[in-house]
Amino acid sequence: MVNRESTNTSTTAGFGYAMPAEWEPHEATWLGWPHNASDWPGKFAAIPWVYGEMVRKISAGEIVRILVRHQTEEKLARRVLQRAGCDFKKIRFIVHPTNRGWTRDSGPIFVRRVPNSKLRTPNFETAIIHFHFNGWAKYNNWRKDTKVPETAARILRKKLFHAECHGQPFVIEGGGIELNGRGTLLSTEQCYLDPKVQVRNPGLSKKEIETTLKNYLGVANIFWLAKGPAGDDTHGHIDDICRFVNPKTLVLVREKNSRDANYRPLAENWERIRDLRLENGAQPEVVPLPMPAPLYFDGVRLPASYANFYIGNAAVIVPTFNDPQDRVALGILGELFKDRPVVGIHAVDLVLGFGSLHCLTQQQPA
Repeated sequence: MVNRESTNTSTTAGFGYAMPAEWEPHEATWLGWPHNASDWPGKFAAIPWVYGEMVRKISAGEIVRILVRHQTEEKLARRVLQRAGCDFKKIRFIVHPTNRGWTRDSGPIFVRRVPNSKLRTPNFETAIIHFHFNGWAKYNNWRKDTKVPETAARILRKKLFHAECHGQPFVIEGGGIELNGRGTLLSTEQCYLDPKVQVRNPGLSKKEIETTLKNYLGVANIFWLAKGPAGDDTHGHIDDICRFVNPKTLVLVREKNSRDANYRPLAENWERIRDLRLENGAQPEVVPLPMPAPLYFDGVRLPASYANFYIGNAAVIVPTFNDPQDRVALGILGELFKDRPVVGIHAVDLVLGFGSLHCLTQQQPA
């Protein structure tokens, strides 16, 4: 539980909110329809069909809210989704201009009232946090994307909290944080603590960043791994390397080839994870997840990772890469998720955009 004595009462945690785990029941999943062809040079034509398969699998168990720039784009999306066999009773289109479709990072991050909160407020009410997406502190075209949480709050009639530290906007992306829904959060030093490269919050110390994460996400326990995989355009997002599958179990990617660029950085994460203790002091179970063989396009290393799966109500969708390790990863995750099927979605074309299934999705808790 959150330490109320150290919680800022003007923040979401101060009002009794916390971010639930991804495997908890969803009302909906948010996606942004793809349109920025520069994210997938030479392969863009295939991307809407990947979305079609994603929506078909996800909408079997929940609503899918899809951001489109205008009605013409909605008509295009409808044609693709119809041919993919999607159920339009579960699909909602929201007209909102976007720069890109990486909704995990720019979309609304939802928090929910903590059950049995001592505060006299309704349980299970949800709100949205605006974490002020800025193009991963790398790109200039992000100003449309950063307004998505505001649109979501208006359409859903949810309270919107603007994340701040010392009166300044506080920046994180959804792909940079991993929570077990019980008080523990994982991230990487490379992503948020690097003082020189892709700096989201210049001048803030580790302690200030941790305090702000606790104040807005309702966590009490934060643990830092080292780095993400080679080719990661976000500079170390956690959702490519380490994921919780239940409150006390996580998967962590491992590279066995000592000649691969990922071998040493991922080995360091395995060394660090030995020191992780959960919010209750218990040591988690850590299950190794393989990495596919290096994937390149036009000479560029891509961040292909099985850890970039998404947990929907009806299924866990896992990126696959035409690799022998595909079936190994699906088997491991299938043993860990007993309450819903684990299915693979071809992501060789998708990962050219330096992201995959989890990067495109954002859950809205029930």
